[in-house]
Amino acid sequence: MAVVTTVPNEIRDITLAPQGKKQIEWADRDMPVLAQIRARFATEKPFAGLRLAACCHITKETANLARTLKEGGADTVLIASNPLSTQDDVAASLVADYGVSVYALKGESVETYTKHVNIALDHKPHIVIDDGSDVVATLVKERPELVANVFGSTEETTTGIVRLEAMEKDGKLPWPAIAVNNAQTKHFFDNRYGTGQSTMDGIIRATNILLAGKNVVTVGYGWCGKGCAMRARGLGANVIVTEVNPIRAIEAVMDGFRVMPMHEAAAIGDVFVTVTGNRHVIDKAHFEVMKDGAIVCNSGHFDLELNLDALAAMATSRQQIRPFMEEFTKSNGKRVLVLGEGRLINLAAAEGHPASVMDMSFANQALAVEYLVKNKGKLSNAVHLLPEQFDIDIATLKLQAMGVSIDTLTPAMTEYMNSWTVGT
Repeated sequence: MAVVTTVPNEIRDITLAPQGKKQIEWADRDMPVLAQIRARFATEKPFAGLRLAACCHITKETANLARTLKEGGADTVLIASNPLSTQDDVAASLVADYGVSVYALKGESVETYTKHVNIALDHKPHIVIDDGSDVVATLVKERPELVANVFGSTEETTTGIVRLEAMEKDGKLPWPAIAVNNAQTKHFFDNRYGTGQSTMDGIIRATNILLAGKNVVTVGYGWCGKGCAMRARGLGANVIVTEVNPIRAIEAVMDGFRVMPMHEAAAIGDVFVTVTGNRHVIDKAHFEVMKDGAIVCNSGHFDLELNLDALAAMATSRQQIRPFMEEFTKSNGKRVLVLGEGRLINLAAAEGHPASVMDMSFANQALAVEYLVKNKGKLSNAVHLLPEQFDIDIATLKLQAMGVSIDTLTPAMTEYMNSWTVGT
């Protein structure tokens, strides 16, 4: 049966909507904190009359954030933040079942992605929800006439926050930006447990290899790197960590991992996962010394963590082995396998973070948008953290949903912790 909609969109196939709705509803079962926020928004309508442009991974979890914003009264345009992260059935359901305008297709070209960014900006948003700060950067650099409309933005990723902080340092950030990624109930859980599990899931789906006994090189030991290293070890891998930050390197050593420079790890690694947010952390010199059959993938934000142009230039041949696995044969006959075109492997070959962890991340996103609305005109043009109470409230709701109880301080304990006159 044909699906008819008047909602503006560019998606793969709207007839995929029934399956997409099942996916969205399945994720919603594991997102009780966001559901409570959505119920409140439906009554209070904090975003009535506001236009939002949201650049996110179009997954079943993101769909529940989009539903929450819509219930709050927001007129939202949703675009993909990565060419391979869109779940086409979810995009179809958002359009057909929930009336959300979506411009996203799995496998879209860079040209299509750029077009969609500009469609989102044509919406003349008051608030931007960003994932990597591409929309914000494009608006400021290429669409300055729209700056006056915007009174705030939120950012989901470490990479995006680095870009926003650079803009602030250069005096180019024209509005307050909320560093959602830096909320404790976001990066402690989403980045560590979400990225850790979903990255291993993506690698296994793309390759069907056994990770036990393999040398898995985690490039970067931030929260995402910690998660990847933890989960790889849990699967029986011998984990090697490379770092440029001496504090993180010490932490990795004391967590029980081998730490060495990338040029050493490159020669002995079986599987490489980059999670740095920086460019060319695996470069030509590293590809040159990799063993035959080395597998390389990225779980950082942008595909430029891998210098794939250099790999392509040194390859005598290349072929697609599996849907998300391309083999490059070097002149010495040794082969390097690149997963997911160097894009986010956990979203390219798998489904991204589980709903349970995104429940907290997207609760932060929803509350961050509300915080911008409530504090319009009161915040400086800088990168801001959400108030600590938001973290406490989200964690409390999550524990309640999990059926977990914790202790509370007695009056005497509270007095002791807040006084300098009480003796030791």
